[in-house]
Amino acid sequence: MGRLVYAVIASLDGFVNDESGGFEWAAPAEDVHRFVNELERPVGTYLYGRRIYEVMAVWQDMPGIEHEPDVMQEFAAIWRAADKVVYSSTLAEVTTPRTRLERTFDPLAVRAMVGGLDTDVSLAGPTLAAHALRAGIVDDVHVFLLPIVVGGGTPCWPSGARLDLELVDEHRFDDGTVHLHHRAHRPS
Repeated sequence: MGRLVYAVIASLDGFVNDESGGFEWAAPAEDVHRFVNELERPVGTYLYGRRIYEVMAVWQDMPGIEHEPDVMQEFAAIWRAADKVVYSSTLAEVTTPRTRLERTFDPLAVRAMVGGLDTDVSLAGPTLAAHALRAGIVDDVHVFLLPIVVGGGTPCWPSGARLDLELVDEHRFDDGTVHLHHRAHRPS
């Protein structure tokens, strides 16, 4: 059975981009990128909102990828091999293979989809993740906290959501990035 995983790269003060929408400060160092690749390897399906899909779609046909570091080429291959579901009421069409468009996010349908898969499902983007976090259907959370405070922007956590978590793992990188892996605590 698959797991629904929310993975996010955030500033120490909890933002995925700054007040101007910039996120160039979030580009991972090579060892962090390698670690992310290992986390993404078991993912069979990515769930995206429109904005994060438009950012991530570059991995389909990135110009000059063959000249980029191996870690980036590896991520591109992982990304291309997975299915994608884009949730958007405004996007006219999707532009990448193995991708379908859904107009609304239905937590029950997503939970059923995840439960019927042998691979993990990755939830990307804080706006879409807010729906899943509020519905209590997220199984695992991976947060990469970068050693920067940006003072504002888009928060990685939605207001009005509560998720009781258990720490599963932590990892510290040379550049000061910290990875925290938590699992949702659901009383039996």
